[in-house]
Amino acid sequence: MRTLLRELVNGRNWQSYSTFRTKFRRAAQELAEREGDPRLATLTFSESTYERWLSGRVRPVPDARRVLVHMFGYDIETLLAPPQDGETALHSASAAGAPTTLRTEPGADVREMGRQAAMAASRALRFAVTAESNTVGDETMDHLREEVTRIAAQYPRVPLHQILGDLVEVQDLVFRLLESGRGTPAQSRDLNLLASMASGMLAKAGHDLGDPKSAMAQARAAYVCADTAGHPQMRAWTRGLQSLVCYWAGRPAEAVTYAQRGRTEGQLQGTIAVWLHSLEARAHAVLNDRESTLRAIAQAVEADELAVEDELDRIGGILTFPRPRRMYYTAEAEVLLAEHLPQAEQHAQDAVTAYRNARPEEWAFGDEAGACTNLAIARLDREELEGAAEALRPVLDLEVGQRNAGIVLSARRVADALGRGPLAEAHAARDLRSEIEVFTASPTPALPR
Repeated sequence: MRTLLRELVNGRNWQSYSTFRTKFRRAAQELAEREGDPRLATLTFSESTYERWLSGRVRPVPDARRVLVHMFGYDIETLLAPPQDGETALHSASAAGAPTTLRTEPGADVREMGRQAAMAASRALRFAVTAESNTVGDETMDHLREEVTRIAAQYPRVPLHQILGDLVEVQDLVFRLLESGRGTPAQSRDLNLLASMASGMLAKAGHDLGDPKSAMAQARAAYVCADTAGHPQMRAWTRGLQSLVCYWAGRPAEAVTYAQRGRTEGQLQGTIAVWLHSLEARAHAVLNDRESTLRAIAQAVEADELAVEDELDRIGGILTFPRPRRMYYTAEAEVLLAEHLPQAEQHAQDAVTAYRNARPEEWAFGDEAGACTNLAIARLDREELEGAAEALRPVLDLEVGQRNAGIVLSARRVADALGRGPLAEAHAARDLRSEIEVFTASPTPALPR
């Protein structure tokens, strides 16, 4: 396959294995010195591995990815993908000593300038963090708060690849500051809270990428940091996250347990309480416990009516649980019961409508997709094949970067429903199942192990 990495290597005349290996080792040594990580300087790889990198047939191990990103200035997904127009020419000219103002096509210059600006910003932040020798400065703390808040707000609304690098970076910086012991007691409390939020979002990233093991490891770190910060709302949110991961990993009984644990973390007045009841309702539905499902749904509605904005709600985004999301969870619980509740289809339609009319800060592409799949399943229960296909269409039109684990599993539920009952052998049903198979075969790439 023609990859950007191959084009960049060719443009710099580094095609031979020995030449590339020399350049790689030099970059690895530079990065090892800059980041204080001597392991990087010892990295090696075979010629066959090098060829597989160039063709995009294999992803480098994490440390090698760090070096490649340092060498070329692109994230690994971009390096292993086919090059976009203008990228190769721009970098080849830059490597040969031509000015970076080379004109190819307008978008190429903008991408390059944006990439360089982002790298410079990251470098500047790292310098500022290390320059404040024995303290953690106000500028650093403000930046970290702003970054966590920004990423939390964006997480439900953009493909993961757009924010994952920033999220990993901010977690690393917060951890470094905590490990340095340079903060005041108040700053340590704030840093632990920020570490909990960053780790919690990375737990969600692990789930979205189909890696529940990594997700639970990050969630446990998030809980420890929240507990160290003495923040009951964040502890409860982390328990909700663990419930979410277990629910989608096919462990509904554990999902119930974690949701119930979350409610014991303290006096919860914000929307976290609504989320925990809603999580419990969905897990009970998978277990086909109708009574417990209905009770949890009623408790979620009551908690929603009584909710008072707390610190997490003010940050918003992934840290809050707006009403459209509660409606989506309710409809999903009703649809998942072995005998669908009579109001399930209407509630699923209400959830879809709520997302289509949602305010920007309440909208989430993953939850809207889930609401659409629930509506499709409810319509199939009435043998409304055309209506189910219509409900599912926005999901099948999602780009690959948005096909996270939850969306893929939700789409598979529709495929399972299509394979049951009198519609199973209909040509239209088989065609729709085939389309779902293609969709679910191209999920968001998994996390490296």
